[in-house]
Amino acid sequence: EPHVAHKNSAVEILRIAQPQGNHNAGDLNFGPQDGYLYIAMGDGGGGGDDDGDHTPGIGNAQDMTKLLGKVVRINVDGDSGLAPDCGTVNGGTPPYTIPNDNPFTADGDGICNEIWASGLRNPWRASFDRQTFDYYIADVGQSAREEVNFQPASSSGGENYGWRCYEGNIVFNTDNCGDISNYQFPFDDYPRSDGNAVTGGYVYRGNDYPALDGFYIYADFGSSNFWLAQNSGGWNITPLGGIGVSIPSTFG
Repeated sequence: EPHVAHKNSAVEILRIAQPQGNHNAGDLNFGPQDGYLYIAMGDGGGGGDDDGDHTPGIGNAQDMTKLLGKVVRINVDGDSGLAPDCGTVNGGTPPYTIPNDNPFTADGDGICNEIWASGLRNPWRASFDRQTFDYYIADVGQSAREEVNFQPASSSGGENYGWRCYEGNIVFNTDNCGDISNYQFPFDDYPRSDGNAVTGGYVYRGNDYPALDGFYIYADFGSSNFWLAQNSGGWNITPLGGIGVSIPSTFG
């Protein structure tokens, strides 16, 4: 029975409570090298990451006892690794396990073992480069900047992408934040004059347009502007402006 989804075959893997109706999640990707599920989570909504039971006054994205505002990395096969830590399902024990090489699995540190990276506001589309396996995360900003983050395939996790301490490359709210060296800043952050809601795309690895090979393609939902970015010992970013595609919400 091709191309038919059977609703009774669904299995709930993970449930994350959402305090608001926005910034609820951004994308799901299976890692091309490890087969683990990477879940890019928003900060839970509201504005300025001000919702939820924060300890101490740092917002969900910087609260390492919460899965909001994080990239969560889990083994959905549940065949090896650590038992679930902060995740729940609707009754019972979640069926996933936590990879042993996740960056925050030390006993007694109070950090959710599921966390792979932190400091995200509203990650709208993440993807892996199918050739190099690098990971790209586009993160929608608050009121001034839109950003795209880059995690190399060689990363062992643990990056903090800055929100709500920083919005793109500029300060947002550094109360209770650490030194600036603790944060990983985006390779591109553009102002509201260029757009107001970034839509992450993919690194092109197709055969039809060889001149685009290796370029990351992304856009903005509000302005309908597009960009190309290439990492070749440094980032080269080419604005394309509008290309006749309106309000791009996702790439395929």
